[in-house]
Amino acid sequence: MTISSDKKSNLTVAIVVPVFNEAGVLEQTHKKICSVIDEQTYTFRIYYINDGSTDGTADSLAALVKDDTRVSVIELSRNFGHQAAITAGLANAQGEIVITMDGDGQHPPEIIPQMINLVLQGYDIVQTQRVNEDRRISFKKWTSDTFYRLINRISGTRMEPGTADFRALSRQVVDALNSMPEYHRFLRGMVAWMGYPCIILPYHPSERFGGKSKYSPHKMFKLALDAIFSFSLVPLYIGVSLGGLMLLLAFLEMLYVLSFWVSGRQSLLAPGWSSLMFIVLIVGGMLMVLLGFIGIYIGYIFQEVKRRPVYLIKKIYPEQEQG
Repeated sequence: MTISSDKKSNLTVAIVVPVFNEAGVLEQTHKKICSVIDEQTYTFRIYYINDGSTDGTADSLAALVKDDTRVSVIELSRNFGHQAAITAGLANAQGEIVITMDGDGQHPPEIIPQMINLVLQGYDIVQTQRVNEDRRISFKKWTSDTFYRLINRISGTRMEPGTADFRALSRQVVDALNSMPEYHRFLRGMVAWMGYPCIILPYHPSERFGGKSKYSPHKMFKLALDAIFSFSLVPLYIGVSLGGLMLLLAFLEMLYVLSFWVSGRQSLLAPGWSSLMFIVLIVGGMLMVLLGFIGIYIGYIFQEVKRRPVYLIKKIYPEQEQG
């Protein structure tokens, strides 16, 4: 993206922050964001997306709207999930540059000026990458590394390990994302798939202001499934390969049995109950695995063709000016 010098002085930057049950944390996050953007000459709009919070987050957001005219709140009708909340923010954010970040304080606003400068230099995507100086192997780190190795091997889209939904996007990229109405959304993969000029910006994560991560193992597993089944057909190829392997083994078994008949040693053939059951169970298990893969893909297709919206908005306040 190229922005002329006369437009840079009037540049509008939108910051999209999805929140879910962040009462008591949200105020600190907003204060930290403001401490950075108040020193900039650009025009900023901050969009908080309330993803169906059940604590006092709504009251905290109402107070922020009252105290800061730059703040807009998009309240979803229920909890649709992190990716859907970001999607809602991207669809409503107005600005030449849109920055997405989490509301728990781990994404440092201090690098926002650097992200803006990189977009102004011509990069349509500034993707941050987490630098973890802790060399200890935790379960979450191990599963994350395993996931990125797997998805990079089986898909045609390269995704950098340690990246998350803390990034700056040009208006062209935001419009492109908004034109992709996928129901199962994995934004990291979608952004990487588009192929716009991108640069990786490392950052050191800050400590959470409070609370705990909203990404439970179940949600992480579901996100991983969305990524795998949205960006790769390898599971189907695995099922076909296993079927071909079993056909090969069956052919070899047939040749083995025929050798006894050709050599006149058929009397040596013992009743093959155990081997027969073994083959039946193996083949049946592989068929179930393959049918399971096919069923998941069909389920994804079913949810796509229903054309239900990714999210539903309850209200937006204050009301946005159109244009």
